[in-house]
Amino acid sequence: MKTLLIDDDPFALAMLARQLERLGCEAVTSCNSAQSAQALLASGFETIGLVFCDLQMPDIDGVEFVRHLARIGYRGGLVLVSGENDRILQTVRKLAQAHRIDIIAALAKPVSLEQLRQVLASNASRRASAAGAARPAYTPAELEGALAAGQFVNHYQPKVALSTGELTGVEALVRWQHPTAGLVFPDEFIATAEEHGLIDALTRVVLTAALRQGRAWHDAGLGIRLAVNVSMANLAALDFPDVVARLASEAGVALSSVVLEVTESRLMQDLRAPLDILTRLRLKRIGLSIDDFGTGHSSLAQLRDIPFDELKLDRSFVNGTSADPALRAIVEATLQMARQLGMESVAEGVEERADWDLLRALGCNVAQGYLIARPMPGDELPQWWRTWQPRRMELAGSA
Repeated sequence: MKTLLIDDDPFALAMLARQLERLGCEAVTSCNSAQSAQALLASGFETIGLVFCDLQMPDIDGVEFVRHLARIGYRGGLVLVSGENDRILQTVRKLAQAHRIDIIAALAKPVSLEQLRQVLASNASRRASAAGAARPAYTPAELEGALAAGQFVNHYQPKVALSTGELTGVEALVRWQHPTAGLVFPDEFIATAEEHGLIDALTRVVLTAALRQGRAWHDAGLGIRLAVNVSMANLAALDFPDVVARLASEAGVALSSVVLEVTESRLMQDLRAPLDILTRLRLKRIGLSIDDFGTGHSSLAQLRDIPFDELKLDRSFVNGTSADPALRAIVEATLQMARQLGMESVAEGVEERADWDLLRALGCNVAQGYLIARPMPGDELPQWWRTWQPRRMELAGSA
C-alpha cells in the first residue's frame, strides 16, 4: 500500500519523505497541495493505506481535506501534522473520528523519527486487526435466542479507592458467550437490544446474575458495592424499582450495596417516568451513578434534576489527562463540582500511573481501569484481590 504526504512547505515535505524512507516506507508519494492530492486520490484511493496531512494549507485546509476523505469513502489511516496548537489538532482529530476515518495520530511539527516509527507500527497493527475483525450484524431474533439459551454472562471490573487502593466495588459488564463467535462485547448488541425492545430482558438477566454473584462474594467475606448499567430505555416501566428490590431480596443482597449506572444513550422526550423511577430507587437507598459524564446526553441538567449520588468521569477525559492541560482543567473542575454536590467521584479508563497520581492529588475518590484490572469472571475476583495487594501498597504510598 502507498503512503501519501500532503504539505505546502517543500522543506517539511521533503524531510517527512526522507524520514519515512529511512523507516522502510518504499511507496511514498508527496503532494505540495491538497488539490493535487485530491486529483491523485480520484485516480485510485484504494491503493493508499496511509495519509499524512498538514492542517494549514492555502488552497484547501486540513479540515476541508478530512471532509473530502470522508466523502470518497477513504478507509486507510490518517495522520494529522501541524504547527497549530494542541487543541486545534485534537478538535480536527475528533472531527475525523466523527467521519469514521481511522486517525492514527495527531502530531505537532517538527515530527521526530521515533514518532513516525510509532505511527507506522500502530498503522500496521490496526490494519492487521481490521483484516480479521469484520463484525457480523446480530439480529433481534439471535438476541432473543441467546436470552432464551442463557448465553449472556457477566464479567466484573474492580473499582478501588484512590487514597488507599482498597477494593470498593465492581462494575458488572455483560458479555455474550456466542456458540461460534466466542465472547461478544456489548457494543455489538446493546443498540439492537434497545431498538427492538429487548433491553429490559437483558438488564434483568445481568442484574439477577450480578446480585447472585454479589451474595457469593459476601458469603466469602468480600463485601463490596455492585454496579450494574441501566439505560434510560429501562426506565419506562414504573415498577422497575420494585423489580430491583425484589431481585435483591431474593439474592439476599442489601439495596444499599447496589449501584445503578445510568447512561442516557438517546434524548428522552418525556422525563416523567424516569424521574419517578429514579427518585423511588434513591428512596430505597439504591445508589445512582451518572455514567459517561460529559459525553452524549449526560449533562448538568441531569445533575440538577435527578438525585444522583455518584458521578462517573468518562474515560475520554480521564485517559491521558496528566499530559493534557485542557483535560486536566475539565477533570479538576468536574471533581470540584462533584464535591460541592456531595457526590462520590469515579474515574473510569485509568490506564497510566501518571493519571492515577494526578487523580489522587485532585481528590478523586475511586478509580477503575486497566491499570487496576481488566474485567474478569466473578470467580476470579478473590484471586485478583490477593495478587493486587503489593500493587495496592505501592500505589497507596505514592505522593
